[in-house]
Amino acid sequence: MAETGIETPTIESASYLQRFSVAYEYPVVFTRGLFRPDNPALASTIARLEPDRRHRCLVFLDDGLLQVRPGLADEIRAYAAHHRARIELVAPPLTVPGGEKIKNDLFHIEWMMGLVYDHRLDRHSFIVAVGGGAVLDAVGLVAATSHRGIRLVRVPTTVLAQNDSGVGVKNAVNLRGSKNFVGTFAPPFAVLNDLDFVDLLPPREKIAGMAEAVKVALIRDRAFFEWLERNTNALAAFEPAAMAWMIRRCAELHMRQIALGGDPFETGSARPLDFGHWAAHKLESLTRHHLRHGEAVAIGIALDTRYSVLAGLLPAGSDERVCALLELLGFRLWNPALEARLPDGSLALLQGLREFREHLGGELTVTLLAELGVGVEVHTMDERLIAEATLWLRARERP
Repeated sequence: MAETGIETPTIESASYLQRFSVAYEYPVVFTRGLFRPDNPALASTIARLEPDRRHRCLVFLDDGLLQVRPGLADEIRAYAAHHRARIELVAPPLTVPGGEKIKNDLFHIEWMMGLVYDHRLDRHSFIVAVGGGAVLDAVGLVAATSHRGIRLVRVPTTVLAQNDSGVGVKNAVNLRGSKNFVGTFAPPFAVLNDLDFVDLLPPREKIAGMAEAVKVALIRDRAFFEWLERNTNALAAFEPAAMAWMIRRCAELHMRQIALGGDPFETGSARPLDFGHWAAHKLESLTRHHLRHGEAVAIGIALDTRYSVLAGLLPAGSDERVCALLELLGFRLWNPALEARLPDGSLALLQGLREFREHLGGELTVTLLAELGVGVEVHTMDERLIAEATLWLRARERP
């Protein structure tokens, strides 16, 4: 072999620590009349990084919207035509199933990915998701995984999506009955909240979305909790000004937790924004989603607040105060699924705690309350006290 003059050291092993950080930012806009041609919010948002480019867009619409706003697809087409210098629709807006239906069958994900492929969208193109949280979750997964990331614009249309899930960084669908088993962490390009969509919601959906406001107030902002208490009548009557402020403040607190909580992609075990959710997710499955997510969260909040009192973490009487607020907002805090039993006689609800632990990677971390506005993390929960808390809720339900 020819001599190269270069000495090659013998290395038996080597270890390197690769480290880098990536900054994320995305606008969260609150407006009305998003698809009115004279509203620049959508066009300006899409063009914010490349103002001189005509951007190719594929739009997916929640089918539930068309029942209350049947001309929405035509509105979007007219908007794109008015802003044709910035927006090119590669296809007419496409309808997808709303609610858990879109998350329960991976066919919908593959179908949407096929459309991304057929229309030759690239990483500078846009996918626009208009709908409730389930549609945003599913379309977000498609955007995050097609070409390893296509720009996603979320247009949340429910209270729950505008004040919570729509401003976050998670995208997910279900698999074999396991909620959000398949998913990604991928921040959107932008979130555009049109409060006009809230006005179209049926009362049950408006109420359901308020649970997340109570949740984030309880763990992070006592002043916001007290504002909710003072404004229960206005919120229960769905007064626009009260609803708008509740949605904005709730979204702000969720955004603050994501940005400043130190774990936006949930690599650790603490998930304070899931206060009340270990029970809520199980109640959703036990009721075959007859309970809305927000309705299940309200029950989970009531359960964990009562547990916090029973465990000596939260002053007595705070549980009554929290439950009173939830009830005045319109929630029912009891469901027969709370006392459903497995063949061995154990509470089916407790499976939710085990599933929550598994989702966290084996170490249980549950947020409870130290006081109103202050969350505390615990790593064990007493099943006897959980059962006692469910009995307390059942007793409250009786006249």
